Amino acid sequence: MRHFLQLEDWTSEQLHALIDLASDLKREYFAGGNAPILKGKVLAMIFQKPSLRTRVSFDVGMQHLGGSALYLGPSEIGLGKRESIADVARVLGGMVHGIMARVFAHDDVLDLAKWAGVPVINGLSDERHPCQAMADVLTIKEHFGRTHGLKLAYIGDGNNVASSLLLMCAHFGIDFSIAAPAGYTLPQKVKDIAAPLVARNEISFSEVTAPADAARGADILYTDTWISMGQEDEAAERIRDFAGYQVNAELLAQANPGAVTMHDLPAYRGKEITDEMMDGASSVVFQQAHNRLHAQKAILATLLK
Repeated sequence: MRHFLQLEDWTSEQLHALIDLASDLKREYFAGGNAPILKGKVLAMIFQKPSLRTRVSFDVGMQHLGGSALYLGPSEIGLGKRESIADVARVLGGMVHGIMARVFAHDDVLDLAKWAGVPVINGLSDERHPCQAMADVLTIKEHFGRTHGLKLAYIGDGNNVASSLLLMCAHFGIDFSIAAPAGYTLPQKVKDIAAPLVARNEISFSEVTAPADAARGADILYTDTWISMGQEDEAAERIRDFAGYQVNAELLAQANPGAVTMHDLPAYRGKEITDEMMDGASSVVFQQAHNRLHAQKAILATLLK
């Protein structure tokens, strides 16, 4: 049974094939629509967190491919509370053809995959955001025409998004530098997982404190919110700790000419990124958001066809 839970479960060659398929499906869609290759297939979508891009992209993606999607919100299942994860997984596995889950704990999506008997996709967990990383690399490849030889500078929290970005960069030959305050660096286990890929694909990986050091020579400046869902009680502390970790015009000036700015959204304008960097000529933020649809169609087509 094949799942899409974390990027290290897939080889670089397999992920490249997914991106090629995403590009093909995107071209096909804009040329008149996708073939209904998932006709009769149903995707169950489990949400423990609110969502815009994840919900719409998976729902619309299934529709484009001829299938359908079923939304299951927090109050409907009570994943691991009203019923055990194993029981939920086995019930759904007998009724649908795949499950996408947007959860708090990474172990919950791993448990769903263990028991479901159908493909499970990680729509987001506290440790990883692999679907976002695939949309990101699709955007990078579209903009630059390549991935190898580029440098991505990530500014901010070494969170689930940053973890998946490191792994994505390692798979696609993109140098990766992260600037994070002390206490917010990438988890050691993610760096250990990425190390063989970093060595094999001969990319540069660095961790620095000063955003300007990461941005120097970068082709992509990437940031994420300082305060994710579930961290609201840390808001004051995080705002203080991340002061200065903003993607703005001054930081962009440190990057290579023609560098782009990226954000996985939602963005808190004026904090981790300025309006100018969201809306200006350097921004590919909304292309990046739209590519969630096309990257996820490739994952759905590969797992559910």
